[in-house]
Amino acid sequence: RSVAVLSVTVTLSIPPACCVLQRSLPLSNLSADYWSHLHPVNMFNSCDVKKFYHSKALTSPYPGSRIERSQVPEDKVGWLIEWEDYKPVEYTARSVLAGPSWADPQINDKSFSPKFNERDGEVERKSLNGLYVVENGRPQNPVGRTGLAGRGLLGRWGPNHAADPIVTRWKRDGSGNKIAHPVTGKNILQFVAIKRRDCGEWAIPGGMVDPGEKISATLKREFGEEALNSLQKSPEEKAELEKQLHKLFSQEHFVVYRGYVDDPRNTDNAWMETEAVNYHDETGETMDNLPLEAGDDAGVVKWIDISEDLKLYASHNYFIKLVTDKRGAHWSEDPSRACHE
Repeated sequence: RSVAVLSVTVTLSIPPACCVLQRSLPLSNLSADYWSHLHPVNMFNSCDVKKFYHSKALTSPYPGSRIERSQVPEDKVGWLIEWEDYKPVEYTARSVLAGPSWADPQINDKSFSPKFNERDGEVERKSLNGLYVVENGRPQNPVGRTGLAGRGLLGRWGPNHAADPIVTRWKRDGSGNKIAHPVTGKNILQFVAIKRRDCGEWAIPGGMVDPGEKISATLKREFGEEALNSLQKSPEEKAELEKQLHKLFSQEHFVVYRGYVDDPRNTDNAWMETEAVNYHDETGETMDNLPLEAGDDAGVVKWIDISEDLKLYASHNYFIKLVTDKRGAHWSEDPSRACHE
């Protein structure tokens, strides 16, 4: 399968925070060392690079609308590829234009002077992937064209930061013994998944980072709201829930991924970035005291066995695959399949 040229922002010497980068290079021109510098969590190989080609960010119609994106051929995704006739559809959802607290004003609003590529008051406008280009006052998607200008459903111009808590445990039989896959002999890992209300797809129970909020707080809050329905609990239940959540989220964990996400909501001027963190309940005892209950944006919540057959929202399949690699768990019955599509 061919892979389109990707575009990420590059600078050889870091300018002051007030400066805006005006140049980008295609991913194919970058060494693995540089790419790993942008993504310190993962050393990317040729298989992993595919994850950052726009796939879901090119889908039509745009989520929650009848808006069709302008067609973007694979060889025209990168911004360095000349395309004078490129005129993307302009779309920002009414829910965003209504001016909720989580959204920026329109870019031409006289009272709006965003500080891109830096922390802007309580709003984090830095990208996890380094500096991004700002052209004609608008941030430019670091991976390339999407066929849609504006913000779509996203509140912030530029990066929109999220956090994805991946809570896992080993699948066990009635006697408490780990269950191994009959073909690979590797133990089967399970994770807490929610079925999103907005699109019906299964996903990691994550959410947006509030202004000024620490990532660690977002991870715990979102898991509580979406997978445990914490918002609907009594004060006594909330206190007990908080105690168990603290136990789970303060134990051993590792950052799975930090950076850009191929999300169907992405546009040329607004995109999703996330920090995905794995919290593993080795014995299963902690999660036994945290009964799953769908809440907030979740329609259904349950433990799901992890394998390559998963079909998850946005880039979530990729994050889960990284967790199985780290934990030495079962993924594919075919050991020759080093990449998961």
